[in-house]
Amino acid sequence: MPNVTLYPLENYTFGAKDAQPEEDSSVAARLKRLENDYETQGMRRTVEAVMVVHQHNHPHVLMLQIANAFFKLPGHYLQPGVDEREGLKTILNEKLGAADPKEWTNEPQWEIGECLSTWWRPNFESYMYPYIPAHVTHPKEKKTLYLVHMPPNKVLTVPKNMKVLAIPLFEVYDNAARYGAQLSAIPHLLSRYDFEYKS
Repeated sequence: MPNVTLYPLENYTFGAKDAQPEEDSSVAARLKRLENDYETQGMRRTVEAVMVVHQHNHPHVLMLQIANAFFKLPGHYLQPGVDEREGLKTILNEKLGAADPKEWTNEPQWEIGECLSTWWRPNFESYMYPYIPAHVTHPKEKKTLYLVHMPPNKVLTVPKNMKVLAIPLFEVYDNAARYGAQLSAIPHLLSRYDFEYKS
């Protein structure tokens, strides 16, 4: 089994920076924009980071919480032609890096690891699947989840309208009702790793 080193949550410092409002006010608005973008750019490619730390030797996944209700992994969609791993590094800097982009190079760099899963949106609807349904020839979105290997220490600067929460795997596991199909699948995706807990 491949090894992944996990560091304690206390090793990470959380700062704040200006709010980053969501581009869309509702799910319907987001799907409408996806439809408009599809006409000009084709299939949307989205990348998200699975960042794992530990508390009391149990793995916790870092998630963003928006409006005290909605959970998501740090990530965003890519512009056409942008490499997935390089694009994810830029997105993580924008979401969680220092407020001043000039400082990004002075911080520990993001280490983008293995692709954990790929999800497909067959139509302009909220459902995504971990496969392309047989009758779909032109999926509208491809979302790729990558394991991000955390450095031993790092400052995470969070937009003021969001919170970073460390959610234990036992809370996420088999809890699609609260976290949705993609996030509740993360414990399965991580089960192939041997975790090494560092202090």
